[in-house]
Amino acid sequence: MKNMKKLIFIPALLLMVFQSCKSLNNTQKATGIGAATGAAAGGIIAGKNNTALGAILGAVIGGGAGYIIGSDMDKQATEIKGAVPGAEVNRVGEGIELTFNSALLFQINSSELSDSARASLDKLAGIFTKYPETNILVEGHTDDTGTDEFNMQLSEKRAYAVSNYLQAEGVPQDRFTIKWYGENQPKYPNDSDENRIKNRRVELAIVANDTMKKKAKKNQLKD
Repeated sequence: MKNMKKLIFIPALLLMVFQSCKSLNNTQKATGIGAATGAAAGGIIAGKNNTALGAILGAVIGGGAGYIIGSDMDKQATEIKGAVPGAEVNRVGEGIELTFNSALLFQINSSELSDSARASLDKLAGIFTKYPETNILVEGHTDDTGTDEFNMQLSEKRAYAVSNYLQAEGVPQDRFTIKWYGENQPKYPNDSDENRIKNRRVELAIVANDTMKKKAKKNQLKD
């Protein structure tokens, strides 16, 4: 019963926070979410088939430092949108959620990056190098076509293909966390070709590292 009460209470808290943030900009939302929910919000969202989003919300620190981090992430997100127009870029809390449709990166059932994917990742690596004080979670996902084992292996290979390429372009290895989920975290029901295409994806969660958080708390982040 205690667990059930927690599950009822926390989504209700999240609803109040997000409703109150509708009129705020991204950095203000980051401050509010961090102060009100923190890691609890990340844990609940992570249970909603989106661990990348959960990782972002679970990393918020809130307050003035959260506002400063959010402002920096606003700039990064704008640059990513301009440099990689084929990707879906969302500013959430104090981080950035970046989603690549696998069709834009790979041939079907393959983990080999296409030429256009390499060009996009070249630009992304340049931005990550420009903003060195972030950690990057890379996740591989598939739809439910094929066997569980094949999908798990494919999602792993694709996540590593993206992270390895970014590392080869100069982004340090210690900034990355790599995870893969096969078909186990669909964003949409696997009930149509359109939805299956959306579920075949590589997601990145970009969050402040410890150095950035310390600088933000001391108001030492550069403009």
